[in-house]
Amino acid sequence: MKITVLTENTISKNLSPTLSEKLKAEHGLSLFIETKNHKILFDMGQTNLFLENAKNLNINLEKVDFAVLSHGHYDHGGFFSEAEAFGIAAFLKINKIAPIYINENAFSDNFNATKKYIGLDKNLFKNPDFMQRVIFVSDEKEIAPNIKLFSCNKNEKLISTNTDGLTQLKDGIFFPEDFSHEHYLLIEENSKKILISGCSHKGILNITEWFKPDILIGGFHLKSLDIENQGDIKTLENLGKKLSSYNTTFYTCHCTGESQFDVLKSVMKEKLFYIGTGDKLIL
Repeated sequence: MKITVLTENTISKNLSPTLSEKLKAEHGLSLFIETKNHKILFDMGQTNLFLENAKNLNINLEKVDFAVLSHGHYDHGGFFSEAEAFGIAAFLKINKIAPIYINENAFSDNFNATKKYIGLDKNLFKNPDFMQRVIFVSDEKEIAPNIKLFSCNKNEKLISTNTDGLTQLKDGIFFPEDFSHEHYLLIEENSKKILISGCSHKGILNITEWFKPDILIGGFHLKSLDIENQGDIKTLENLGKKLSSYNTTFYTCHCTGESQFDVLKSVMKEKLFYIGTGDKLIL
């Protein structure tokens, strides 16, 4: 299996100077996954940057067999723009066949701590192409042999979910996020369980315990922890120790935070790696 990072908050430090200059980064995530039998697009960032970077990485997204949206936030599915197509809308223009698997709760009214809307573009429901190709998923869905989606909404948690002030608007009232719109892609290939997570809002430790994968790839949703605060540093160190106890190799990115990654790396050593825009993983 090969995974290429099309969009992430940073540019990989592993690239040639020429390629590094061509690629751009943004706050968001998009991964191109190649299994033995399928080409998969996992998330689409917040703009159409994933398309530009794919071209510079010689990846043809017209050949994607299906796409998966990890959860209902704009930095994974694109934000609304009257000027041009972003995220999901941009993918629909370039790829005319692939279905898009989205959690049934993904179009909930999601807001950040300042009550700014951070959800998906609901104008997609006016797009006939989207309505024909979207497949809404509940708790579990087998997309293809050894490729499944899980929401884990009913799973028991080892630790409580940190909402970081994120909320959902329901009947005119703001409630703490329950992240019921998030699901995870599990691929089993070459005797390995590989789990792909967008932001791990339900808790990276919970997710690791639920799946116990050989490899876990995705954001850890830790960037709000203050590395100048000794309590937060201790929280990161304790998390790193607990994650290290699993027989799992972690590749993280996006909402983990670079400084937060450094603290985790000091504890987890060769069990944790950071991936940026342009990186390619051979698994």
